Amino acid sequence: MPKLIKIILIASFIAFSNFSFCLIALGQGEAYQFFSNEGKKLDFQDVLKSTKKADITFFGELHNNSLAHWLQLQILKGMAANNPELVVAAEFFERDDQINIDEWFAGKMTEKNFETEAKLWNNYKTDYRPLMQFAKDHHLKFIASNVPRKYASLVSRSGITSLDSLSLEAKSYLAQLPIEIDMTMPGYVAMKDMMHGGPMNSDFMVQAQALKDVTMAESLFPAISAGKKILHINGSYHSKDGEGILWYLKREFPDLKILNIHTVTQDQLDSLNPDFKNSGEIILVLPSDSHESY
Repeated sequence: MPKLIKIILIASFIAFSNFSFCLIALGQGEAYQFFSNEGKKLDFQDVLKSTKKADITFFGELHNNSLAHWLQLQILKGMAANNPELVVAAEFFERDDQINIDEWFAGKMTEKNFETEAKLWNNYKTDYRPLMQFAKDHHLKFIASNVPRKYASLVSRSGITSLDSLSLEAKSYLAQLPIEIDMTMPGYVAMKDMMHGGPMNSDFMVQAQALKDVTMAESLFPAISAGKKILHINGSYHSKDGEGILWYLKREFPDLKILNIHTVTQDQLDSLNPDFKNSGEIILVLPSDSHESY
């Protein structure tokens, strides 16, 4: 090999090595970081230890973040290893799909038929199917906790009292009526403020959000009463700051031990943005440029 080419190759290797070292030194390329709500860095095993102490663990996700979904799967695997009777519940399936889930898990329906009949989110196959397959393979109970979207849509258009005229069968997919809604809850107030001046009735939109929150909470009541450990997966706003679903749970089970994992994105992973510290007991920070499925 000519001497000049050797020199160029060696120089390139040294430059690349220095560049790689700089990236590591600057913290570049890190995939995620867990923090306590006091800003202390936590590793994955710290998080799993925290789930052992909780009756129910909430994983407040960013629906379109694939990295968050992969971490959900790892949390699920770790929790199931510690508790083979773990119950999994999630927002991404609505209560009227429970029979489809039960029949698929029991082998009475093929996966193809299940995916044809169930109401799947657009990123189900890439982001949620691995969770479902793990739960099925390990014989875990899965609860479809969300309200059917058509009823949330009805409330967003006509208000919470529009549910009163539904049939008894329809009401079986909702939280028990009448529903108490605290419109002064900070998360609901912020939601209303964001929609100020928009075309939709902001009070009705908040009521629709509360319908989802209370229905997801009540979907967990039987498993909680039976003393089961639960992992619930939902959009981060439904559990942020201990509000939403958690507010309804605490009213019914004030002594319930809840672990709230809240997901955010930041440009850097070295420290937690103080604005996020009250959003959960554990905050999962993902890079702002992490992959999105839609």
